[in-house]
Amino acid sequence: QVQLVESGGGLVQPGGSLRLSCAASGFTFSTYAMRWYRQAPGKERELVAHISSAGGSTDYADSVKGRFTISRDNRKKTVYLQMNSLKPEDTAVYYCNAPRVLISLTVADYWGQGTQVTVSS
Repeated sequence: QVQLVESGGGLVQPGGSLRLSCAASGFTFSTYAMRWYRQAPGKERELVAHISSAGGSTDYADSVKGRFTISRDNRKKTVYLQMNSLKPEDTAVYYCNAPRVLISLTVADYWGQGTQVTVSS
């Protein structure tokens, strides 16, 4: 079955950096775009970054442009989110997402369990 396992979250001071990883299994990773979302307490889940299947195209929420970088390693079936110049407002649970994956004639979105990122002094 499809599994997405995030890691790399934690507590960091403002201005610091973290690198999130999402290890995928159960589907043909290299043929699907991947996304990172986040959800802060009391807020809706928001799209943070998107990367195409081959990694040649990326897109970011305005709030993270210039600070976050999404990348992927299709040999390792892993997608990353490098987060620099972190701000307290980046505090959230970060989720890895595989959108519209076709498994046994069924298309569905798949999500990881989430990893907590807390930016605080």
